[in-house]
Parts: sequence; C-alpha cells; structure tokens
Amino acid sequence: MKFNVIDWIALVLAIIGSLNWGLVGAFKFDLVATIFGDMSSLSRIVYVLVGLAAIYLIYTSTKLAKE
Repeated sequence: MKFNVIDWIALVLAIIGSLNWGLVGAFKFDLVATIFGDMSSLSRIVYVLVGLAAIYLIYTSTKLAKE
C-alpha cells in the first residue's frame, strides 16, 4: 500500500500525540500545552486532530488487515 497525503498527515499527528503522551507520562510535561497554551483554542484543535488521526488510522489498519 502506498501512503497518500492524508495517510502521512494522520501518521505524523499520531506520532506527535504519542510523543506528547510519553512526555506527560514520564515527566508530567505537556508539550502541546507548553507551545500553544493550556487548553487554549489551538491546543484543543491539536488534541482533536490527533484524536481524528487515531480514528483514521484505526480505520485504515482494519482495511489493511482484510487485504
């Protein structure tokens, strides 16, 4: 399977979200909140985009599993 632009965006957002959760778990440091502000509109948008990326990747991986 070849990745399209949406696949790459979803993958990058999922990696950003994973790294952020790793930082929160290991060091109690929320990088997204540090950059965009604690629950500011921008940080909430980033969190929502990361969540949508995860849902998209779940959908995509279930399609791949059926191939």
